[in-house]
Amino acid sequence: MSGIVQDKKYRDRQKRKDFFITVFIAIFAFVWMVPLLWTFWTSLRPYSDVIQNGVFSKPSTLNFQNYITAYDRMDIWEYLTNSFIVAIPTVILTLFFGSLMAFVVTRYSFKFNLYLLLLFTAGNLLPVQLVYAPLFKMYIWIGDLVGNRNLLYDSFTGLILVHVALQMGFATFVMSSYMKTIPKEISESALLDGASVFRHYWNVILPLLRPPLAALSVLMTTWIYNEFFWAIVLIKSDNKRPITSALGRLQGEFVTDFNLLAAGAIMAALPTLLIFFILKRQFVSGLTLGSTKG
Repeated sequence: MSGIVQDKKYRDRQKRKDFFITVFIAIFAFVWMVPLLWTFWTSLRPYSDVIQNGVFSKPSTLNFQNYITAYDRMDIWEYLTNSFIVAIPTVILTLFFGSLMAFVVTRYSFKFNLYLLLLFTAGNLLPVQLVYAPLFKMYIWIGDLVGNRNLLYDSFTGLILVHVALQMGFATFVMSSYMKTIPKEISESALLDGASVFRHYWNVILPLLRPPLAALSVLMTTWIYNEFFWAIVLIKSDNKRPITSALGRLQGEFVTDFNLLAAGAIMAALPTLLIFFILKRQFVSGLTLGSTKG
């Protein structure tokens, strides 16, 4: 009888704990969603209505005119193309080199493999403002050395390289953590069968990395697509700037129409939302990598 009573008390405590956790998550989700919903609400209101009646007033009309105006003024397809010209090669190169680096430090033992992993990871801790000045000087110096100052500065190549360098540490850290859960016997069998180092990586290890690769591809595409700082300081030509820079076209000379700006921001964010929903299942499975064995 006492065991039944204790079991009932345990279930009651667990129910209360689950209830408080659910309430906390619901409050957190609501707080997180409020700015997004408010931005969408703002994008549907004419700016003249806000000026006349106030921000928190009941709107006299709701329509998609701000989206039509933003689409016409942003030249969205050119800027969107620029964003993907930068994002797609960056993600592919980062995942390729990051997985290679993770493969080396986890599958092979040598004297400095741990220090090498820490060095790559520490690179993500540097503020971009600290890196900017020497990087800018290096880009100009390399350009002058080869007789083409725009080789890296004001070019997609230079922007891609800096993103690869800054994101590779995080990619290496995540994939090395996942590789540690892969049994060593798989690698030993490949080596006994005479597989070369690259075949061991490409045919044996890489197919097992689909969960972290999917999760990282979604995260990095979002980060690089939304990045603003490097696009501003390393790109001077307007026709080479990514979509985040196109929002500057919606700012007036003396007055900024924030309703129009909200519509442009939502339009710029739609491609990343689409990518997330397409790869949602792989992304969620990638987030749980290493949480279970077997």
